[in-house]
Amino acid sequence: MMRVAAIGDNCIDVYPRLGKQYPTGNAVDFAVNIRKLGFPTALVSVTGNDANGQWMLDTLKAEEIDISHVRVGNGATAVTYMDMDGKDRVHGDYVEGVLADLVFTPEEVEFAARHDLVHTAFWGKAENNLMELKAHGALLSFDYATKKDDPLVSRTLPHVDYAFFSLKQAEAETFLQDAWKQGPKVVVGTFGVEGSAAYDGERFYHFGIFPARVENTVGAGDAYIAGFMAAILRGQSLDEALRSGARVAAEVVEVFEPWVTN
Repeated sequence: MMRVAAIGDNCIDVYPRLGKQYPTGNAVDFAVNIRKLGFPTALVSVTGNDANGQWMLDTLKAEEIDISHVRVGNGATAVTYMDMDGKDRVHGDYVEGVLADLVFTPEEVEFAARHDLVHTAFWGKAENNLMELKAHGALLSFDYATKKDDPLVSRTLPHVDYAFFSLKQAEAETFLQDAWKQGPKVVVGTFGVEGSAAYDGERFYHFGIFPARVENTVGAGDAYIAGFMAAILRGQSLDEALRSGARVAAEVVEVFEPWVTN
């Protein structure tokens, strides 16, 4: 069985106006979603030594995530203050807490690299570890979200196997081709309700969306990537991976939380 590691952030999303909150973060949401698809998954991160940190650890444990390399730092767990605009989430203030000075140790990087797939994201603070992860032979996926113009993109793409961007459909083909030339095996663009596309240097692959009764779009991107990469780990085609990503994302947007609880 292929094993997965997610390295990066974790935080608590707080909706003050709605009186709701839950554990989340790009690495967390990806990890939980791909674990639910049948892949043993570890999280490499740091949380605080406060009540939120314990809640995070308890939640991850309940979701059967390997938390052996989730450090407990001396300080507060990261918090993002959120609101809703219809069914779309609105990000407010972000209090970074113990993530502010996060640097992954050599042992943590080596642990992550022993997995078949390592996933991280723009806010995961693992960009300086990609070369080392790659040297160990791990397959790397990276979520750049909407940050296609950030200098981090050109700096990291040569070390990434599967790169994911949130794009406007009209700009996708040119951007995906240009990004692919910088090193990834496959570059994927997601377009919200307009579906997604992938480029592998030879051709484009396209898929739409599955109908869904949207409750909250938070976590949809992480869920999509989990579904996509699960298909890749199973040896499926890019057409099947696009479909798998769309299916998992559609399931997640139908609940308020960033993953479907069993």
